[in-house]
Amino acid sequence: MATTRIDLDGRPVKPITICMIGAGGFIGSHLCEKLMSETPHRVLALDVYNDKIKHLLEPESLPWATRIQFHRLNIKHDSRLEGLIKMADLTINLAAICTPADYNTRPLDTIYSNFIDALPVVKYCSENNRRLIHFSTCEVYGKTIQSFLPKDSPLRQDPAYYVLKEDTSPCIFGSIEKQRWSYACAKQLIERLIYAEGAENGLEFTIVRPFNWIGPRMDFIPGIDGPSEGVPRVLACFSNNLLRREPLKLVDGGKSQRTFVYIKDAIEAILLMIENPDRANGHIFNVGNPNNEVTVRQLAEMMTKVYTKVSGEPYLESPTIDVSSKEFYGEGYDDSDKRIPDMTIINKQLGWNPKTSLWDLLESTLTYQHRTYAEAIKKAMVKPTAS
Repeated sequence: MATTRIDLDGRPVKPITICMIGAGGFIGSHLCEKLMSETPHRVLALDVYNDKIKHLLEPESLPWATRIQFHRLNIKHDSRLEGLIKMADLTINLAAICTPADYNTRPLDTIYSNFIDALPVVKYCSENNRRLIHFSTCEVYGKTIQSFLPKDSPLRQDPAYYVLKEDTSPCIFGSIEKQRWSYACAKQLIERLIYAEGAENGLEFTIVRPFNWIGPRMDFIPGIDGPSEGVPRVLACFSNNLLRREPLKLVDGGKSQRTFVYIKDAIEAILLMIENPDRANGHIFNVGNPNNEVTVRQLAEMMTKVYTKVSGEPYLESPTIDVSSKEFYGEGYDDSDKRIPDMTIINKQLGWNPKTSLWDLLESTLTYQHRTYAEAIKKAMVKPTAS
């Protein structure tokens, strides 16, 4: 581990204490790894579970053992939260319900988790003059202007109508009965509150809008490291199908377009935000990879090829199946058509660009998932015979 780190302006980076809310999740676990292995910073890791960071906490002989403390708490109702924020120089809030299947089946939980539960975090940071990095979502953009244009309009080819910019793109959501937008709306409102705290009360903040971060330990495999009845996000959902040798379900034909970025690339961007506050404060950053754009159907096809390579298993005769969004997600689902991030601001402020191709990040992720889950899946699929 380097003892002296240099920021983008050539100044030594001073070690700081970071209060990380949601440290036990996918993003938090990778960020904790980065901070422990490459920096001198200290982490107060807050979460309900610590399964994904246990390797950083045990044994006590680990070289960073004195720099990470795990605090098991739920920010909904824990009086320790303000004290832990006050102990830190920077708070990073990763806590959220962020699974699409929950947005219209658990809209109240979704709104409370992403807005109401985040309010005290913002309040404590503002009142105690502590810097905040808040994780939002690319979903705040909603639908593109392009999606409202006629199918034969030449304007549909103009990037101005579909590339998403932090400072100019509108946030367009569906009607109120489309409860799928409960998540995006709650996230947008907490962004507006944070921005207002900065303008009126001097809160030092950075808002992160992730565009589909992918890698090992993301999401859950139903019935293995998550609820058997749950529906994870698209990559984990497809991975689950591949592991169980089931057809990949394409919602409404898999026509939606998405970009994907490797978690390790994205964590590099977050570390730049942590260590360059003068360049990051007051900014909203898209963090994605516009070069890794595919339709969901193309993603399914590529994942099938990659999984065949890493597992050695043959292709299924029918690798995909089309399902309706109502059948898959339930009543009230709606979707955005296309999500391509503009990278101008993060490149200008932090000099960050993603590096990993879609094939390479899928190969890394599926190799991990096949190694980690394959045996558990096989055991789960073996049904006991009648005696």
